[in-house]
Amino acid sequence: MATELDDTDRRILAALRDDGRLSIRTLAEQIHVSRANAYARVERLRDTGVLRGFHADVDPVAAGLGTTAYITLNLSQHQWRPLRARLQALPGVVHIGLVGGEFDVILLVRTRDNAELRRLVLDEIQSIDGVLSTRTWLVFEELEPTLRP
Repeated sequence: MATELDDTDRRILAALRDDGRLSIRTLAEQIHVSRANAYARVERLRDTGVLRGFHADVDPVAAGLGTTAYITLNLSQHQWRPLRARLQALPGVVHIGLVGGEFDVILLVRTRDNAELRRLVLDEIQSIDGVLSTRTWLVFEELEPTLRP
């Protein structure tokens, strides 16, 4: 169930999205509310699951992950649940989406290089029971999203 957000909640989320290390005092000053109000709202946003956590924004290339790809999978439908855990355990898998359409799953993966990507696709993913086929798309450049909720 979605949580109703007012303008102040949205300003808090935008400020924390820009800098998740903001202190409550600095956050309160930036959005023009009391520290107690900012603290209570951040706690409510955490308790309701709107704020899932605070994370470092790591540049994958600078961290040694120079190859990014999307991999689509077609699966034996009845094997989705056991496959999910196997896919989550694979090194380099950043995001897993169960989708409808031409394929069943899309993975976002990051690896050191093309050789590591090849090993991940051919040796790991394609050897999983229930994976019927894969397709791989290399990402040449990533742009930061401009639209933010």
